[in-house]
Amino acid sequence: METKLERIAELAKSNPEMKFTSLAHLLNVDMLTLCHEELAGNKATGILGTTKDDYAQT
Repeated sequence: METKLERIAELAKSNPEMKFTSLAHLLNVDMLTLCHEELAGNKATGILGTTKDDYAQT
């Protein structure tokens, strides 16, 4: 899955005018879990004051 994201990042960087019509096919539980794990836990809370640790407990 990372190679797909890397390719999208590469395309976006090389051509800033490019428009992506759909990235929904990349969204799944595994990808969201991976993204969550890569987030730094010491950043600002979400709009409802929810922290990364709060999500980890659910």
